[in-house]
Amino acid sequence: MIPARPLLALLGAWTALGAAASFHAPLLPAWQWAGIALAGLAVMDAVAARGLPLPAVRREVMPALALGSPAPVTVELHNPLGFPRPVRVFDHHPPAAAQAGLPHALCLPATGWARLTYRLRPLARGAHAFGPVQIRIASPLRLWWRDAKVPVATAVRVYPNFAAVMKYSLLAQDRRLGDMGIRRRRRRGEGLEFHQLREYREGDALRQVDWKATARMGKLISRDYQEERDQRVVFLIDCGRRMRAADGHVSHFDHTLNAVLLLAHVALRQGDAVGLMTFSGPERWLAPRKSVASVNRLLNVLYDLQPGLDAPDYSAAATRLLARERRRALVVLVTNVRDEDTDDLLPALALLRRRHLVLLASLQETALREALATPVDDFDAALEHAATHHYLAHREAAHERLRRSGVYTVDAPPPDLPVHMVNRYLELKSAGVF
Repeated sequence: MIPARPLLALLGAWTALGAAASFHAPLLPAWQWAGIALAGLAVMDAVAARGLPLPAVRREVMPALALGSPAPVTVELHNPLGFPRPVRVFDHHPPAAAQAGLPHALCLPATGWARLTYRLRPLARGAHAFGPVQIRIASPLRLWWRDAKVPVATAVRVYPNFAAVMKYSLLAQDRRLGDMGIRRRRRRGEGLEFHQLREYREGDALRQVDWKATARMGKLISRDYQEERDQRVVFLIDCGRRMRAADGHVSHFDHTLNAVLLLAHVALRQGDAVGLMTFSGPERWLAPRKSVASVNRLLNVLYDLQPGLDAPDYSAAATRLLARERRRALVVLVTNVRDEDTDDLLPALALLRRRHLVLLASLQETALREALATPVDDFDAALEHAATHHYLAHREAAHERLRRSGVYTVDAPPPDLPVHMVNRYLELKSAGVF
């Protein structure tokens, strides 16, 4: 039980009366009787508050939340008594989340329901649980707040942020993918897989003309082609310690998962099968599959995946992937490449290229670009500027060695990685290299 403001005000008045009685003795009996009456009233009100039933409480929240995206949480309370009851509410949400709108004060109507809604923004992926709903409800005479925790078990899963996937789907329907920075490079009349016959259009190559159909129709008919379908894309995801680095509030690993989900969605729309394997941390494997539910499979496998503390072992990852995936596929290796990695990385990529096409996607540290943009106004800043240039030069040299070895690469800051990976995939697709 916690004293409320009316009780504190009465205690203050009683104290003032006591101070007056210390100077004016005739007031002493009044002060004593007032104290006895106030104590009796406070005790009766506290006993009455403890004897009244607590409100029934229930919580409504979506079972699946997206990392960093605010979601509404609704708490409903039912008053079983025939008179209104003031109440203050605090919901014990998962610790790895930020909230707006708590604590909340409201008045429960007589034998009625009241509700409050606050916003919850998850800050970490994985399985999370809500604790009890803590309420402070006024006693009948409003002298006390009864503090209680009402158990309301609610489990939620926090998934990678799939907002980019939703945005891609909406823009694809309106043919506005350029708004995301995605460039469709489908070239008319070229590709590997026959699509349809159509009338000849200016600019069509002669090799596209279907002479038999032209003879039948009495006009020039061209063959139209499209990118091949029914191919396989396998993501090879680094779960090593470097992926724990963060740009702002989002880790490199979370940016990686966002990019993987977007590219998986695009590849599935293109008719390809999608799978994944992780290495240098928690090991998970999903065989490539082509279905509408594949993105959900990826989400359920990735939502609680966290990077470990191991260094990336590219050779071991390549060996395991070759043992699991025997059909030719586009292997998308997502990691953070540094110049010291090439001695281990190049043999691993050469091993993968014996059977697969390899696309290496590497995350750039945005802190390096920010360091270059910082004005040089003293000797220490000049040293930092020169060291950053030196590091980036070695990094670019490492990527150049990879490109010369026949590996396709993407090197982008973490926030830009999803769009760059999709554009590179579509370039490879339209060029017919896999």
